[in-house]
Amino acid sequence: METESHIVAYKTLGLVLGALLVLTAVTVGASYIDLGWMNVWIALMIASTKAGLVLVVFMHMKFEGRAVVWSFVSTVLFLAIMIGFIFWDVAFR
Repeated sequence: METESHIVAYKTLGLVLGALLVLTAVTVGASYIDLGWMNVWIALMIASTKAGLVLVVFMHMKFEGRAVVWSFVSTVLFLAIMIGFIFWDVAFR
């Protein structure tokens, strides 16, 4: 059984690191701006983008098979639905 290694270029890793640092700075900057009910949504969008970058590059999800990718996507959709229910419940109390 032969294992296949997935080597990511240092340039790609550096670019992703830079993007993560920029998104972290954007998150901190957004926390100081009062956007009302949009603050939570903006923070979730930024965090989701950062998690996606980590997942695709550092956890090598782009090299996985369809079953693993669909399993992950369905889990994220289920989580989004559950978070939506929580927001809906809190909004209409």
